[in-house]
Amino acid sequence: MTFQERELDSTDWQILATLQSDGRLSFNQLGKRVSLSPPAVADRVRRLEDAGVIKGYRAEVDPARAGQPLSAFVQMRCTTGRCLLKTTRAEDFPEVLEIHKLSGNSCSMLRVRVRSMRHLEGLFERLGEHGEMNTHIVLSTEFEGRPVQPPSDDERTVTRSAGWGS
Repeated sequence: MTFQERELDSTDWQILATLQSDGRLSFNQLGKRVSLSPPAVADRVRRLEDAGVIKGYRAEVDPARAGQPLSAFVQMRCTTGRCLLKTTRAEDFPEVLEIHKLSGNSCSMLRVRVRSMRHLEGLFERLGEHGEMNTHIVLSTEFEGRPVQPPSDDERTVTRSAGWGS
């Protein structure tokens, strides 16, 4: 049975919460924190990885200390035939961290990170070739990298009553 066929149980969520706070734990250390033997926790982690629930492990880097202190959000309304998502590659815009396709008046929302205001200005000029932009420079961020958490009982009840799952 895969995770697509059943909900994550409390032990799965405990493993996820622990790994999200410290992804470098050994199976021995992780097992102690979630009250499982190392082989049992290793099996659960492998199943979570195989199901795509755990997508990877990475180092958390402070962008400002790494020389990229500025970030911004850019709403794009692309010109016909110049859609950023269809006419460029990720390598063309290394400053772009995320692209979200949107409904409504804008077609996408980009999150970007740059070295300086001059760098940001140059990025805006390159992006502007694809259409209209509405930009927002980030002053501070409060919840970046917030861990994924299990749904509350209220969320499960609303989802089930709306017919979105069981």
